[in-house]
Amino acid sequence: MNVNQSAPPVPPFGQPQPVYPGYHQSSYGGQPGSTAPPTSYGAYNGPVPGYQQTPPPGVSRAPPSSEAPPASTAQAPCGQAAYGQFGQGDVQNGPSSTVQMQRFPGSQPFGSVPLAPVVSQPAVLQPFGPPPTSAQVTAQLAGMQISGAVAPALPPVGLGYGPPTSLASASGSFPNSGLYGSYPQGQAPPLSQGQGHFGAQPPQRSAPPQASSFTSPASGGPRMPSMTGPLLPGQGFGGPSVSQPNHVSSPPPQALPPGSQMTGPPGPPPPMHSSQQPGYQLQQNGSFGPARGPQPNYGSPYPGASTFGSQPGPPQPLPPKRLDPDAIPSPIQVIEDDRNNRGSEPFVTGVRGQVPPLVTTNFLVKDQGNASPRYIRCTSYNIPCTSDMAKQAQVPLAAVIKPLARLPPEEASPYVVDHGESGPLRCNRCKAYMCPFMQFIEGGRRFQCCFCSCINDVPPQYFQHLDHTGKRVDAYDRPELSLGSYEFLATVDYCKNNKFPSPPAFIFMIDVSYNAIRSGLVRLLCEELKSLLDFLPREGGAEESAIRVGFVTYNKVLHFYNVKSSLAQPQMMVVSDVADMFVPLLDGFLVNVSESRAVITSLLDQIPEMFADTRETETVFAPVIQAGMEALKAAECAGKLFLFHTSLPIAEAPGKLKNRDDRKLINTDKEKTLFQPQTGAYQTLAKECVAQGCCVDLFLFPNQYVDVATLSVVPQLTGGSVYKYACFQVENDQERFLSDLRRDVQKVVGFDAVMRVRTSTGIRAVDFFGAFYMSNTTDVELAGLDGDKTVTVEFKHDDRLNEESGALLQCALLYTSCAGQRRLRIHNLALNCCTQLADLYRNCETDTLINYMAKFAYRGVLNSPVKTVRDTLITQCAQILACYRKNCASPSSAGQLILPECMKLLPVYLNCVLKSDVLQPGAEVTTDDRAYVRQLVTSMDVAETNVFFYPRLLPLTKSPIESATEPPAVRASEERLSNGDIYLLENGLNLFLWVGASVQQGVVQSLFSVSSFSQITSGLSVLPVLDNPLSKKVRGLIDSLRAQRSRYMKLIVVKQEDKLEMLFKHFLVEDKSLSGGASYVDFLCHMHKEIRQLLS
Repeated sequence: MNVNQSAPPVPPFGQPQPVYPGYHQSSYGGQPGSTAPPTSYGAYNGPVPGYQQTPPPGVSRAPPSSEAPPASTAQAPCGQAAYGQFGQGDVQNGPSSTVQMQRFPGSQPFGSVPLAPVVSQPAVLQPFGPPPTSAQVTAQLAGMQISGAVAPALPPVGLGYGPPTSLASASGSFPNSGLYGSYPQGQAPPLSQGQGHFGAQPPQRSAPPQASSFTSPASGGPRMPSMTGPLLPGQGFGGPSVSQPNHVSSPPPQALPPGSQMTGPPGPPPPMHSSQQPGYQLQQNGSFGPARGPQPNYGSPYPGASTFGSQPGPPQPLPPKRLDPDAIPSPIQVIEDDRNNRGSEPFVTGVRGQVPPLVTTNFLVKDQGNASPRYIRCTSYNIPCTSDMAKQAQVPLAAVIKPLARLPPEEASPYVVDHGESGPLRCNRCKAYMCPFMQFIEGGRRFQCCFCSCINDVPPQYFQHLDHTGKRVDAYDRPELSLGSYEFLATVDYCKNNKFPSPPAFIFMIDVSYNAIRSGLVRLLCEELKSLLDFLPREGGAEESAIRVGFVTYNKVLHFYNVKSSLAQPQMMVVSDVADMFVPLLDGFLVNVSESRAVITSLLDQIPEMFADTRETETVFAPVIQAGMEALKAAECAGKLFLFHTSLPIAEAPGKLKNRDDRKLINTDKEKTLFQPQTGAYQTLAKECVAQGCCVDLFLFPNQYVDVATLSVVPQLTGGSVYKYACFQVENDQERFLSDLRRDVQKVVGFDAVMRVRTSTGIRAVDFFGAFYMSNTTDVELAGLDGDKTVTVEFKHDDRLNEESGALLQCALLYTSCAGQRRLRIHNLALNCCTQLADLYRNCETDTLINYMAKFAYRGVLNSPVKTVRDTLITQCAQILACYRKNCASPSSAGQLILPECMKLLPVYLNCVLKSDVLQPGAEVTTDDRAYVRQLVTSMDVAETNVFFYPRLLPLTKSPIESATEPPAVRASEERLSNGDIYLLENGLNLFLWVGASVQQGVVQSLFSVSSFSQITSGLSVLPVLDNPLSKKVRGLIDSLRAQRSRYMKLIVVKQEDKLEMLFKHFLVEDKSLSGGASYVDFLCHMHKEIRQLLS
């Protein structure tokens, strides 16, 4: 490729891409693909217009023109959502740069800041398409207009983008022969360990925490001496040649940093057709340089497409196969590295304040005194000692607690400790429970509370001698003295009205209005319940469940059923006075399944027939919940209501609702009303339910608006769940509904629960997020709590903390088990405290931070305009990163974006939250969908929010068929899709199988049993069961993905260029979204701008 050719007439991303032979498609928004709209990154809400940046004083800037926006915002043709920085080709997962960038003298305003990214990961070699040329990347990243009418042009000979960083990785340094090997002359950066910059540091400097940084060599700032010759007209970085009036030409680099050298006066760039290009040494992994050759598994560029850098002249030998360095931190790479580094060893919890492996890593936990990360994850495992320091850093201090989390079979459930009538031992002052951090003194006769320092007597029956280290000699025989998590059997003092509880009950309440009957729902449900009732949750070795069951059907009136075992046939009693609800029978309503089996079966057979000819379309809702709660109250037990409901409750009754759906409110100050319940009646009802220990699980089957925001109030406040099946059809949705129902009925639940979080002196719990009710400021009340629900707790300082003693959390959950046993589950966690901000930033966990921030934002939309909520999130993220930059990173040019190593994914994940349906809905997202997702996310755990906001995209034909492991994921961007491949995408709620238009005929035959792509049924939700290795592998993979998630993911087969593809692309979160959400690259630029404003 010769650098002397003139600039191509269209932006690189506007060209057909070499990776997709013959794939012509209009761009993401359906606009024609030849030119893309300009973008000013203006109001963060709207369709992202481009970055308006002011050039440095004295610099005139190209007038904004409509031709070439940064690739990231441009809508690329040929089927690629513009994933910004990579001009052409499919790129793979993430930088794995191992060398550090040079920093060049000068200060640099934000004029046009391309971020030259970095990451410390070793990349995985995958046969994806060629990487972008460097000039494209720089120009596009910056959102630069490169010249009056010409788009970002050819790459310079050297890297126009400073080489990405090198972070010191966990495993130590990398030799210079890594992926990015040596640099063009005049650009050999020193390798420094501590902190990776995208602009290099002199070698002797190593900064405290590891960091990733991006450099923006631009506008009179530290300029990259990336060329071994003069710049060309229309060319990318460092400014075009002097003859271009609209640009400042940067002065030639002077005073190069150590380790770089200029070789003689810059002459014309050498032609690039020798495989050993000057300045790009071949690496062991492949070559480094702009020339791009066909990639394995991909066809050549389109016929007729001008390939950049090709020119008439001697033929270019293909460079050897090479790694594709991505430019900015890659979630996939970070996840992969963590799996490789931390997946093999068990995580032992004995050490205070250690950061656990990521939620995406499979690891075993050995409890040695701190609760497993499956129960508690924190935003930071090292807390600032003072509130001033915490305010400065702006990192929220929060814990995501999942008290009844299910453990893998290899890990033991918490031990149950029975202290008899005396009950568990507690501190007299703060009431904290005995735990491994309590200090025994005076030969074991007393103990000092680790939470409030109160000295307590040890009861005689609990006394034990101490060994020479001051530890009790029986410490390892007692779970509460040696483990982070355990349970106590509660005494009668911990029970309501001072009497032990009865076993809980399940009441099934079935809508039998016209819609429910016509859709086939009632018949399907009754058929399923006949067998499902054999699988109610039971305690350990019990032969049958202690849970009793009852049945109600309803439309405008309620029908109760007597299914007493002595009856030959069930009896129906109708309550038509829904304004004053009562339960017409006590005896025979709640029964033991095995005793009343015949009567229950008879009832379930009769219900669909009884209502088969109904014409009643109106339903009630609040009276149904009221009836269930009254039935539990009469039976003096806690329990759960399973409601199956189809329509907006418009019948005359308490809790009657009207249709208030109004899309015109979106993006106005009144938008928040769409998320608020339309009447206070449901909050009052929920409060009564909680007092009775009545949890509500709601299964919705709407054909139109049902006001999820209001109907979900009771499930939300009672610790229940909401499931939604829009436009339910038995043939399409049966599997998803039945699977969710089975799981919901069978899962272990704690009833009538109260949770309290205690902390050691210096911090206290101030805020709580999740599905629960609070009648005071400390007790989280849950009518029901299952193994999928989390409670997120935020802490604030109320005093100074001590580095030596650290900080302690104790979560105590009092609940009734499925067998009616009252128990206390205790989780303890010790955290470190720090006086240096660098220690805080070194011990943060981005996934937990995002979980907290999403919940904070999703609660915020109830009271504030959505735009305000989005701006708050962006500001907080900018403050976190600016504080790091100012206080922890080595001094470096303002043109660099420097990210803490453990927070380098904060921008990409935060952008996914900002683009989510709740905060930035597309035109096709209904008000109900937004309310549904909002309440779902509120009680998600960290693993669920991780995949929900950043879905997994798995290529299916790249890995060998015989391989039993999951194929390695690729980044969620359209750039990564090859039209010759098939991909699975999952986010915990949705599952798509995307089929490329050029996929091999044999693959189509093996998976779909049809002979060509055109015969595949789009929207198919079940793959045919075929006896061949590929079909078995893909179906097995789908089953294993479903098994990992708490809800059944319905499969949707999407063909390339089909109308369903727009739905699929909504989940490619690194790209610009149709609703105006920024691409990852644009957002990174925006964050950089925000950070620079804060620092200046």
